[in-house]
Order: sequence, then structure tokens, then C-alpha cells
Amino acid sequence: MTQPATTRRRFVFLAFLSALLIPPRIGAQSAPFDIVIMHGRIIDGTGSPWYSGDIGIRGGKIAAIGNLANATRTRTMEAHGQIVAPGFIDMLGQSELTILVDPRLPSKIYQGITTEITGEGESVAPLNDGIRRAGKRQFALLGIQPDWQTFRQYFARLEKQGIGINVADYVGATTVRRMVLGDDDVQPTPAQLDQMKQLVRQAMLDGAVGVSTSLEYPPAPYAKTEELIALASEASHYGGIYATHMRSESTAILQSLDEVIRIAREAQIPVEIWHFKVAGKPSFGRMPEAVAKIEAARAQGVDIAADTYAYTAWGNGLSAFIPPWAHDGGTAKLLARLNDPAARERIRKDMLTASDDWENEWQQITGPESILIGSVQNLKLLPLQGKTMAEVAKLWNKDPIDTIFDFLIEDEAATGVAVQGMYDPDVVLGLQQPWVSIDNDSSGVSPEGILGREHAHPRAYGTFPRILRKYVREEHKLTLADAIRKFSALPAQRLRLEGRGVLRVGMWADVTIFDPATIRDLATFGNPNQLSQGMDYVLVNGVPVIDQGKMTGARPGRVLRGPGYQMEP
Repeated sequence: MTQPATTRRRFVFLAFLSALLIPPRIGAQSAPFDIVIMHGRIIDGTGSPWYSGDIGIRGGKIAAIGNLANATRTRTMEAHGQIVAPGFIDMLGQSELTILVDPRLPSKIYQGITTEITGEGESVAPLNDGIRRAGKRQFALLGIQPDWQTFRQYFARLEKQGIGINVADYVGATTVRRMVLGDDDVQPTPAQLDQMKQLVRQAMLDGAVGVSTSLEYPPAPYAKTEELIALASEASHYGGIYATHMRSESTAILQSLDEVIRIAREAQIPVEIWHFKVAGKPSFGRMPEAVAKIEAARAQGVDIAADTYAYTAWGNGLSAFIPPWAHDGGTAKLLARLNDPAARERIRKDMLTASDDWENEWQQITGPESILIGSVQNLKLLPLQGKTMAEVAKLWNKDPIDTIFDFLIEDEAATGVAVQGMYDPDVVLGLQQPWVSIDNDSSGVSPEGILGREHAHPRAYGTFPRILRKYVREEHKLTLADAIRKFSALPAQRLRLEGRGVLRVGMWADVTIFDPATIRDLATFGNPNQLSQGMDYVLVNGVPVIDQGKMTGARPGRVLRGPGYQMEP
């Protein structure tokens, strides 16, 4: 006798409901796991304490968490009671070009970094002939042919070659400005501003995660707040974020925070403050004021957060010591001014005068001994990498400020430096805020080959392990669970990285396995080009890039596109 239709439907519904409520026995899954991580102390990224368990990975994702002793698998990774945590997310890397040179990014993966967010003000795209010409020397030194114009084309190049970690990019407001206005200290007409907004719009459609600024470095300081609001509003329409290196991180930091908060409100966009710091000796001890201002804005509903690399030295270009007016028109005009006695004397006077009108780094440091030469493009200057500006001044028998001017002339204003200028209690207080995640603020490099030529800031190799060693293990400024949250779930939440940042069934298997008692950074200011130690395994999308402490060379990374991304027909 045939069952009534209602009975059959009730039977099907109950069977479906039971399938949801009663999970299949782990040992009876239809397909074996690709990898089972056994006997780990799982810190899932949420800030919760560790718990014991095994993790089964299949098809690049976490397929099961529990007791998987009897589960079939292709491979077992024995954690031996070590920490199993989500892969670390670098909230500001600088690997747009170096990932084309060495896609494995050794300095990143040995820290446990599985995802990098990049594009600080000047982004890898869009490109035009003028920007290509300006970057010709850097492209040549790295052996890169810049054959893309848009983010869509650049991302396609990354996917074709394969990449060792996941990457996501902001479109830089400086790059957008240079595309339309060049390097001049001018304001856009309404039509030019529309062109700039269109470039942001196209970048968001191509997959950028937001728009960014780096307002210390010309031509970015020439932009008024209204221009930034217009570009941020465009990114907001596509679900993007506004990320910023603020106009000032020193004596005018509170005014800069006011600008950031205004942009967040008027553009109706979440804001991320990059490398959150209070810089310079006149501002030592002011971090509580900066924290209080951000806390007040958050209490009023402004979606504002920050990240830090937690060193007391920043890293940037030596040309940042020169006031913005002297950069008007680009590098060639800057060099001409440095060669002109009258302009040179004006620049010196500005550097020697305390002012909130520009980020005067000379006023922020104790002297030329605080400036360490990190990278040069003029190969004749390579022997000076790793020396301080005080040492170079003595070698050249010149006044320190003249030494800065002449070094910039010799290196065509391309020199990178590390600058000692922060107060450790300020660094710690910033690091401890629950809304502060972690950035590396350095490109992925390697101790070997062309990428090992520079004298890198040690943060390039050591940021994340250093926090685990110094601030968790030795000084107890953070708990291990909170540090991991800052490395994983918090940045994933900020960037809306779907399926990442937490160890949970269904999430992408970006995973680190390490011993918290031994993980450490080796990079120092005197000897920076040393890979960190202690990562036994690092998995990116379920594929080991570090296996039993050694780099595999695998390239399982993905381009992570923003919420505004639209595929081409």
C-alpha cells in the first residue's frame, strides 16, 4: 500500500532534521582527511583559553575538530601538545613587488604569517606611464616588468605565478592622486576629483578591500580632508575600509585623530589606523591621550581600530626628514632643491624649527645616531647600509644635516632608514588595547638573493615571534590567547575576511603549530636578516609552507578580494 504524500513528506523532513542534529561518526566519513593534526593545544583565535583536540583538514578547509584518533587520513601531523593556532594576519605588509621576486616570502611564513594586507597610500595599482617612469629604478633592481595597469591585471599575474600566502590590497589615495594630478602641490578640480573617485570605484570592483592614505609622505600631505572624504565615501559604497598612516603621529597626533574620526563619520566607513604609535621624544608618554580619544570615538559609534608592530623604531624613507614643500613636483625637483644653496638653507631652517605644521622627524629624535641606513638603490652606497647617519657624517666629515642632504642626492632620495624614536611604555599600552591588531609594516624578504641585499628593519623578520617572546613569555604584557586573537580573529573581523582567522569547522585551514616556550625572533638592528625560529608547521589553505621547521616552496596562497569585487562577464 502506497504511503500518503503527507506521511512521506513527514518522513523526509525527520530524516533531514536528524542529519542536522546527529553528526556522522568521525571514523565513518566517506573520504579520508588530507591531514589530521593530532594532540594539539588548540587556541582558536577568539581569545578563549586553549583546549585539547585534533583537527582534520580536507580540501583546504577544516573539516572536523575533536578526537580523530580513529579517522582515516592521508597524513598525520603530530603536535605533541604544542599550540595549534590560526595563521597570523599581517594588517600592513609591503610585499606588492617582492612577492613577484620570491613568491614564497620566507620572512613572512617563518613568523607564521599566512595572510598579508598591503597598499599603504601608494598601491601597486593603478599604474600609468608616469608612475612607471618614477619607479623605473626600483623595478629594474628587483628585475620586475610592470606589465599591469589595474588591480584586476595585477591579481591575475599573482594567480598565474602562484603565491606562498594569501594577499589583499588597498588602493592608495596617493597613487590615485598621482594618476590624475602628478606630484604637484595642487588641489583637484571637480572634474579631476571625479576622475579620482572613478579610479577608486574601479579598484573596488577589481577587488581592493578599501582605500588608504599615507599622509606624511608627499604628495599625500597636499590632499585636503575633503578630498579624502570623497575617496573614502567611494570605497564605502562597496563595503570598503579606510586605512591610514595619519598626518602626524607625534606632537599633532590628537589633531590627526580628529581628522581620521571626521573621515569615518562623514564617509560612513570603518577606519583602521596603521602602525599606531606616539612618535618622537617631545611626545613620550602621550599614548594614554591617544587611546582615550579613540575610546571616546568608539563609545560614540565610530568604527575605529588600529594595529602596531611593537618596536621602538619606525621605518620609512630618509626623504621624510625633508619638509613637504621641498617635494613639490616630485623627486627631480626635490633633488634640485637639495643642490640649491638657498633652498637647502631653507630646508635646514625648517628642520631645526619645532612645528606642528608637518611631521618634522628631525625634532623627534635625539640626533643622527638614531637614524640607521637600511636600504639604498645606488649600489655604491651599499657599504653604508647598517651604519647610523652619525657614523656616515663622521666618515664624510660633514655636518649631520648636510650628510642627510648629500646622502639623498647620492641615492636619488630612495634611501630607507630605521629611526629610533618611541617610548616602550607607550608601545606596550598601544599593544594592549583590545582593538589593536598587529602589522609587520615590511615587505616579505629573504636572507638570500636579491631580497637579502638590504639591511632590513628587524620587524621584517621578527614582529610576530617577538611579541610572543617579549610581551607574552618574558614580560607578561599579554596572555598567549589574547596575542593570538590579535594575530588572527581580530584582523579577520576588521577586514571581513570570510572563512579565516578562527579554527572552526568550515573555515579555511590557515594554521600554525609552535611551541610557545621556544618560539623567538633572531633579527636585530645590528644583524636583521635572520629568519625567526620556532614554527614547526605553517599551513596556508591546508597546504604546508613550513613543514617540520623547513620551507616547502609550496604556493597555495590566494588573492583575497574585497566585498565590492565583481567578476568580469
